[in-house]
Amino acid sequence: MTDPAPALQASRLYAAYHQQPVLEDISLSLPQGQWTAIVGPNGAGKSSLLNLVIGSLAPLRGELRILGNSPAAQRRAGNIAYMAQQENMEWDFPISVRETVLTGRYGMMRHDPLWRRLLPRYWANPSHRQAVEAALEAVDMADHAARPIGELSGGQKKRVMLARALAQQAKILLLDEPLAGVDPPSEALILETLERERAAGRTVIMVTHDMQGARRHADNVMLINRTLIGMGPPEEMLSDAMLARLAVGTPSTEHGRVPVAA
Repeated sequence: MTDPAPALQASRLYAAYHQQPVLEDISLSLPQGQWTAIVGPNGAGKSSLLNLVIGSLAPLRGELRILGNSPAAQRRAGNIAYMAQQENMEWDFPISVRETVLTGRYGMMRHDPLWRRLLPRYWANPSHRQAVEAALEAVDMADHAARPIGELSGGQKKRVMLARALAQQAKILLLDEPLAGVDPPSEALILETLERERAAGRTVIMVTHDMQGARRHADNVMLINRTLIGMGPPEEMLSDAMLARLAVGTPSTEHGRVPVAA
């Protein structure tokens, strides 16, 4: 038997926005089924790495593989779910919580037979409805399923966006600052939900500024400041010495880079 392909594998990856470099010479390998926290200062390229995975940013050069295949192939297969830091949504649009979470299933609905796709969305394939209800239960929002999304608090909206990602039932969960601006009960619930997803075998990759949460929950911490500063267990990566390297953007040769998997 061979080891499973890494969840995310990068080799000499470079990326830029409008000719301004945002990631330089990123090489790493993330195992499946673990929780990785991505930590770095503002503008360090953390969200850019996620954007490379979801296809909204193209690399200048280098190679990126997801589960041993191209990111585009894994996106088409429904293996990547993404929760953005700031959802591009009209919060006043008259759509319910349930309908919002159902949008996470639209990619899978394209694979349904034509006659099912012609039915009203929520009366279509029952697997979509079941996934939505399970996701709402997971984030404790089932009792709010019929409420307009615009009536929710900030923390509740974050929980709904997480439910939309969970409804995709993807192997990899990408989360960009899921704890930003949420109330303490919502933060605790989000972290508890992610713990369950990791325990179920899903890979969690989360951009965060929450050092305490990364120490308590993550299996690995990736330090990024345009280049990879270091990657390893939280107790090593979040030490004063490594955080000092992160602030100045100096890669570590001691705690170093996780080698690219063969």
